[in-house]
Amino acid sequence: MRVLLAGGSGFLGRALQSTLRAHGHSVAVLTRTPRPGATDQIAWKPDGTAGAWAQSLEGADALVNLAGEGIADRRWSVARKQALRSSRILSTRSLVAALRQVSRPPAVFTSGSAVGYYGPRGDELLTEASPSGTDFLATLCVDWEREAEPAAALTRVAIVRSGLVLHPEGGALRSMLPPFRFGIGGRLGSGDQYMPWIHRADWVALVEWIITTDVAHGAFNGTAPPPVTNAEFSRALGRALRRPAIFPVPGFALRAMVGELADSLLTGQRAVPARAEALGFRFGFPSLDEALRDLLN
Repeated sequence: MRVLLAGGSGFLGRALQSTLRAHGHSVAVLTRTPRPGATDQIAWKPDGTAGAWAQSLEGADALVNLAGEGIADRRWSVARKQALRSSRILSTRSLVAALRQVSRPPAVFTSGSAVGYYGPRGDELLTEASPSGTDFLATLCVDWEREAEPAAALTRVAIVRSGLVLHPEGGALRSMLPPFRFGIGGRLGSGDQYMPWIHRADWVALVEWIITTDVAHGAFNGTAPPPVTNAEFSRALGRALRRPAIFPVPGFALRAMVGELADSLLTGQRAVPARAEALGFRFGFPSLDEALRDLLN
């Protein structure tokens, strides 16, 4: 397959590129700043419109959209919230505009989203059929997905609502490792909030399965089958590192450190991958203990 990837330089994009190429697929990355002479990179400007780069989509087999600023990279100032929105909305809008310009669009358009789509829902079991929430992250995800919807008139569209993708190279796990390795890790707040997680290898496998499976369309929760609470996750991480996990971070302290972002860390979604499992996708790491052992061995 010839795959075009927007957002290929990030924590997930790099892993997806590597696996797709290892499996014999050709991957070209849409990037603002291509390397001089690079044949696998295409310059684009994700400003909500399509440019000359749109012709690179002609006859491609798949288009994958992972573009967007990191959600938990820094405090959510007004400017940061706007950057989180515009980096997702405008890039997706540009890709849909490009799809309209070519006579032979890719056979599938897979676009990112997050389980934040559901908002804070306590211990309610959430499938892809569950309604959206109304907080900042939920509204962001709803609007992000809405930008991809018009592409369904042109090609097969799939949305991946990712949970916490685990790998020591990046994401939430990299941030959590230092205190746990020093034996001062623990739950966040009460620890009762759910943490929908997925091993990065399973996340990559899910995306590859989606682009190669003709019946895979619509929304998919990119999470492992058994969601766990933050307290359960903390204990599992402590076991994997052979360290105690007995030092909780009070909610007020977390808010002092990261501001409004703390609200998303102190609430959660008990999301399950109902649609992927119903269509036959199988996880390599369905157990959190097994996933952490693999990642931290």
